[in-house]
Amino acid sequence: MAATFGKQLSVTSTNIPGLVVFDLPVHGDSRGWFKENWQREKMSALGLPDFGPVQNNVSFNDAVGTTRGIHAEPWDKWVSVATGRIFGAWVDLREGPSFGEVFTTELDPSRAIFVPRGVGNSYQTLEPDTAYTYLVNDHWSPRAEYSFLNLADETSAINWPIPLADAEISVKDLAHPRLRDVTPIPPRKILVVGASGQLGLALQQEFAGLSHVEYATRTDLDLNAPDIDGARRWRDYGVIINAAAHTAVDTAETPDGRRAAWAANVTGVAALSRIATANGLTLVHVSSDYVFDGAIDRPYREDDPVCPLGVYGQTKAAGDALVSTVPRHYIVRTSWVIGEGKNFVRTMAALADRGVDPRVVDDQVGRLTFTGDIAAGIRHLIESDAPHGVYNLTGSGEPMSWAEVARRVFDLTGHDSARVTGVSTDDYFAAATAPVAPRPRRSVLDLSKLEATGFRTTPAADSLATLLGV
Repeated sequence: MAATFGKQLSVTSTNIPGLVVFDLPVHGDSRGWFKENWQREKMSALGLPDFGPVQNNVSFNDAVGTTRGIHAEPWDKWVSVATGRIFGAWVDLREGPSFGEVFTTELDPSRAIFVPRGVGNSYQTLEPDTAYTYLVNDHWSPRAEYSFLNLADETSAINWPIPLADAEISVKDLAHPRLRDVTPIPPRKILVVGASGQLGLALQQEFAGLSHVEYATRTDLDLNAPDIDGARRWRDYGVIINAAAHTAVDTAETPDGRRAAWAANVTGVAALSRIATANGLTLVHVSSDYVFDGAIDRPYREDDPVCPLGVYGQTKAAGDALVSTVPRHYIVRTSWVIGEGKNFVRTMAALADRGVDPRVVDDQVGRLTFTGDIAAGIRHLIESDAPHGVYNLTGSGEPMSWAEVARRVFDLTGHDSARVTGVSTDDYFAAATAPVAPRPRRSVLDLSKLEATGFRTTPAADSLATLLGV
């Protein structure tokens, strides 16, 4: 064999993003040789994505000059040679600035290459009896969408060591299109679940114009359906953003509400967590300050232990625990959400205009969070490839009580803020006849972890003024 014995395991980048070549240690003696063809722990430490292979294929080639490709499949590949030697050629067929980039090299048993989804893969055998092997992270499916490029494409201008006229090539490969006629492969799809809610609408605005982002309401995708695992070809997706939740905190304290809250916030989240884990997806899940009891006198950090007071908070904490088991996850913890439709700010503005002098709770302190900030923060985490985990995401600036927010609304709309009377939570709900959920008294979340990734939210006071048009 032509492989070199005794190499150190090492990795070399190429001009195609994500396409990397590995030198593999091969140990030999008079009996033959041995190598670790793929070793998850060692190769991940060198930067190889933990791509989760599910299938191992071998292509045996009798003669020199056997030429296959150029095929771009919707999965990642780990390509190596068991016996013999090949000349490999790879062409980036993905949407983006690197579309059409070409990389070529030789592979023998001491070299391997990681081929990301959407990069066209081809090779030509340089020795007889060559065994070409590859691991892939999806099972073959007739529903999978491929892209192809002609081996003789003039733009790519691959310098095949054996002229194509003298090579063994299939009829199908000879008929593939030139680069100018290739449809670029789009990125893996993003699915927004809960697309009709306040946050879902903000996410639609944030990702407007991106064809690879899809949106699903409960009508489109029932997370509690028994066939959820087969509802879509999940391997075509890269990210699921879960913007769906049962957020009626007081209703959750009733028997029917409790069942609905657990179904949406736990059972549905369990299904998404299972799907994301099984298919190697990133799961983005929106959490709440209600997972805390509000008893500490400092901003809550991401690693503070949860201690929910009511049913809603308990279901959100349970959902967070499920999502935390997904290898690729972002739990985005927020508070006091303001978005499209009816919300506290619009209610206060309407009361001010109608001459109503409201009584507003003054012993709950936190920060307003506008859905535009949440949507932008989620996009930032995904696109910046921030470390997975929990992130607090609220509006920035000085915390306020609900009564202070109401007074600011009155001021900004030209009304006398003294018309707002502050009351305690206990007094406000003293006459309530329906169940009332316990509220955390301090909901201030520490934003330093999110800010360390390069994202800063808008001061809540500025967003408030923008919403009111002043």
